[in-house]
Amino acid sequence: MTAPGKLYGVGLGPGNPELMTLKAHRLIANATTVAYPALAGGESFARRIAAGVIPAGAREIVMDVPMTPAREPAQAAYDKGAAEIAAVLEAGEDVVCLCEGDPFFYGSFMYLFARLSQRFEVEVVPGVTSVTACAAEAGMPLSARNERVTILPGPLPEEELRARVEGAESVVLMKVGRHLPKIRRVFDGLGLTHRATYVERATLPEQKVLPLSEAPETAPYFSMILLTKGADPWL
Repeated sequence: MTAPGKLYGVGLGPGNPELMTLKAHRLIANATTVAYPALAGGESFARRIAAGVIPAGAREIVMDVPMTPAREPAQAAYDKGAAEIAAVLEAGEDVVCLCEGDPFFYGSFMYLFARLSQRFEVEVVPGVTSVTACAAEAGMPLSARNERVTILPGPLPEEELRARVEGAESVVLMKVGRHLPKIRRVFDGLGLTHRATYVERATLPEQKVLPLSEAPETAPYFSMILLTKGADPWL
């Protein structure tokens, strides 16, 4: 009987291929099957990052994930992707799943992990997160000594967002996108706009790093706002 293959959830980092780890590069370069999410009907950002490393002739499992507020369509896409991956693993072949950023930090790989980790051996390879990449590109240390960093998703309701930002020391606001007008209202109302930095498509050629007051009117999904309230404790 053929032993099942192993599933690797490989973090690719925030976008620049040079920020892939050596382990991620090695696993992808030797893969016979790679899997990755893609926007339904669109391209895969994960594949774009790893494109120069994926071997010619490797089998590719594409999970078309719709970006909708409803959870059911995305869950159905992960069900289908997990079934395709399982078939390859059951045949004794390893699968390398490509993950933007880090697999377990707001990463879609966690949905595959939940579906497959009880049946197959799974190894998670961490990657550089968008949080640390944005802080580096903005030249903005987020914390020192006993400071706390609060990471918040942009889709939070406005009043909850206001309360959490108001009670935080350093803030990372992810998944900005269409929520930028709401976030601006919160920061303006708290008098914090002048301390906030907007980062868009960190580490990519089209990257933007701006004071929040100078940010564009509309933001892509891959954008982030960083805020530190106190004096610079690292000086």
